[in-house]
Amino acid sequence: MFSLKEIFSVTLTLFAVIDILGSIPIIIQIRQREGKIHSEKATLVAGVLMVVFLFLGQSILSLFGVDYQSFALAGAVIIFLIGMEMILGVELFKHNPVAASGSIVPLAFPLIVGAGTMTTLLSLRAAYSLPNVLVGIGLNLVFVFLVLKSSAWIERKLGKAGEDILRRVFGVILLAIAIKLFKSNF
Repeated sequence: MFSLKEIFSVTLTLFAVIDILGSIPIIIQIRQREGKIHSEKATLVAGVLMVVFLFLGQSILSLFGVDYQSFALAGAVIIFLIGMEMILGVELFKHNPVAASGSIVPLAFPLIVGAGTMTTLLSLRAAYSLPNVLVGIGLNLVFVFLVLKSSAWIERKLGKAGEDILRRVFGVILLAIAIKLFKSNF
């Protein structure tokens, strides 16, 4: 049933795909725009999305007649636009101060649980036993929560110059990831 090797593999695979450390500049940007990150809400929504997609992902995509490639391309467009925001310093995703939904969109979805995470979950479900995949999801959510909760501290440690450099570097990385998704799914 439970296998430490499988749990380790699932956890590392999801950790690489979610890339919460690479998302720190975006998290800081959202926190500055929204005033605060709702760590608990973002982690809970991300967890629910992952578990629901783990069990119903294939059925949901089939219901809408969407294949993996189309889903990945949609995620690539969003990642591309977020990367452009980071590099150019423009705001493409308009902020609504009344809604205060930055912890959900774009943080929980599509940043933490995007097309890459969702398709990876479907692949992991086919390769590993379900309990091990669920434990791997849980371990990643704990790490995501810790990073989100400490975003103000991370921002203070980076400083304004460090934050600007990190945002632009990871913006270019996001653009590269988006282009890779375009190339592999188009």
